Amino acid sequence: MKKFIETIKNIWSIEDLRKRILTTLLLVLVYRVGSYITLPGLDPNELAKFSETSQQGILGLFNMFAGGSFSRASIFALGIMPYISASIAIQLLTIAVPYFQKLQKEGDSGRKKINQYTRLLTVIVTAFQASAYVAYLRTQSGAALIPAYGGFMFWLSTTVVLTAGTLFVMWLGEKITDKGIGNGTSIIIMMGILARLPESLLQEFSLKTTGAGGGLLIFLVEIAMFIVITIGLILLVQGTRKIPVNYAKRIVGNKQYGGVRQFIPLKVNAAGVMPIIFAQAIMFIPATAIGFATQSEGASGFIRIFSDHTNPWYNVIYAVLVIVFTFFYTALIFNPTQMADEMKRNNGFIPGVKPGKATADYIGAVMDRITLPGSVFLALVGVLPGIAAALNVNSQFATFFGGTSLLIMVGVILDTLQQIESQLLMRHYDGLMSSGRIKGRTSPANA
Repeated sequence: MKKFIETIKNIWSIEDLRKRILTTLLLVLVYRVGSYITLPGLDPNELAKFSETSQQGILGLFNMFAGGSFSRASIFALGIMPYISASIAIQLLTIAVPYFQKLQKEGDSGRKKINQYTRLLTVIVTAFQASAYVAYLRTQSGAALIPAYGGFMFWLSTTVVLTAGTLFVMWLGEKITDKGIGNGTSIIIMMGILARLPESLLQEFSLKTTGAGGGLLIFLVEIAMFIVITIGLILLVQGTRKIPVNYAKRIVGNKQYGGVRQFIPLKVNAAGVMPIIFAQAIMFIPATAIGFATQSEGASGFIRIFSDHTNPWYNVIYAVLVIVFTFFYTALIFNPTQMADEMKRNNGFIPGVKPGKATADYIGAVMDRITLPGSVFLALVGVLPGIAAALNVNSQFATFFGGTSLLIMVGVILDTLQQIESQLLMRHYDGLMSSGRIKGRTSPANA
C-alpha cells in the first residue's frame, strides 16, 4: 500500500503527466455526458421498449461499443464504430493497394493523407449507418417518436446530428491521443464498456441474494472466476515469444558498432480483439438473412442456433470462426519477409538460420506455432460469456466473463499503464511494477 501511495505521488508530481491525465478525464467526461443527450424528435421517457430491443444480437455489440448510447438513442448513438470500420478498411487497403502502400512508406506526409482518407470514409460510413438507424428508430421506437417531427425533417436532422456526433467523438479520441494519455479511440471504447460494469455487478448481486439465486456464496464464486479469467487474459495479451537476433560488429573510425544480441518479440495474440469482432459479425449474418427470407419451422431452428449464444452448436461454430480469423488477421498484419529484409540490411541474423528467405520462413513458422495456442485460448475467451449465461449468470454481467468486453478492457488498461510507466521511468522514478515493466499491446482500433 505504501508503494502504491508513493507511485501516485510520483505520477501527480510530474506536471506534464498530471495535465495529460486530467485532460483525458475531462474529455471522457464530455463523451459520457453527450451519450445521455437524446436525439431531437424523440421523447426520452418513451424509449424503454427501444432500449430493450436494441441490446440483442449484433445491435448489442454496437450498443456495447457506443457505451449504451445506441439503446438510449443519443447524439452519440453510433459512437466511434464508423471510424473504427473506416480505419480497418484503410488498413486493409494499405496491404492490398499499391497506392496506399506507397503512402504508408512516405512517412509523416503519407500518414497525414491516410488520416484524411480515413476521415472522409468515416463520414460516408456514418451517413450510411445513420440512415439505417433512422429506419430502425421508426420501426422500433413506437410512441417515442414525436409525430409533429416525423417525415423527411426527422431523417435529415437525425442523419446530420449522428454524423456530427461521430465526428465529434472521433475528434475527442484524437485529442486524447495527442494531449492525454493512451490511445484515445481505445479509451473511449473502454470507458463505454466499463460504465456498464457497476450496474451489471449490482444486478447480479441482487439476483443472487434474493429468491432462488443461490446466495452470497455463489456470487463470491462468480467474482473469483471473473478475477481468474482476467488474470488469464492478461497473460494472453502480454504473452510473447522472443527470437534472439545477433548483429555483426562494424568498426567505423575508432568506434565499434553492433556485436550486440537483441530479441524479436512475437505476440501470442498478435490479432488482438479483431477475430472476436469478425466472428460475432459473421454469426449474425445467417440469422438475419434466413429470418428475412423464410419463416419455416426448420429455418426457425437454424436461426435459434445462430442467435442463442448459450447454444452448444453456436459456441462450437463461433470458436472455429475465431480460430480461423485469428490466423487470417495475423497473416494480414504480420510480414516475416519484411522483417527478414530489415534484419539483413542491418547486418542482423538469427543464430543457426541463414539470412533472407530462410529467416523469413523460420519467423513465419514460429509465428504459426504460437498463434495456434493463442487462437484456441482466444476462442475459449470468446465463448465464455455464453457458457456463463448458460450457468445462470445475469446476461449483462456474463458479457464481462470474456469476449470483446473483457479483452478490450484488459488490453487498453495495460497499454495506458505502460505509457504512464514509460513517463515515470523516463524521469528516473520507479515503475508501476517491481517485477518488471508492463508490456504494451496493439489498440483495438488498430487491432
